[in-house]
Amino acid sequence: MSQEFNISLAIFLLRTVTGILFMFQGYDKIFNIKIDSVVKTFSESVKSSLIPGSLLRPMVYISSYIEMICGSLLMIGLFREYSLFFLSLDLIFVAFAFSSIKAMWDMHFYLPRIVFISALLLLPVESDRWCLDALIFG
Repeated sequence: MSQEFNISLAIFLLRTVTGILFMFQGYDKIFNIKIDSVVKTFSESVKSSLIPGSLLRPMVYISSYIEMICGSLLMIGLFREYSLFFLSLDLIFVAFAFSSIKAMWDMHFYLPRIVFISALLLLPVESDRWCLDALIFG
């Protein structure tokens, strides 16, 4: 196997796993845990943070749908760059939100996602050949 094949496979693996992580995170918040429960979980903490309480529900809603939709698109490799952009914004929002609630928060779920997204942003798009973008847009 050639180095090009290995790079394409590595990018495919990283993109697909990252997409799966985000998609299921958003799916879980929307369909299993439910947006109301997520809001209820954080509503008390938000009262003493920099985030206005009135923004909590829309922010959780938007974040959850970005994670589910962009994670799904990233997983199949469709609109890769847009998905990475919106997931990057989501990660920035999550970092701000959690840091304003509690300065020293547990990053064991967050850290792999930011590393994976950063790696995908740094790897050459042309080497991501096993995706719908490459098939559709050449």
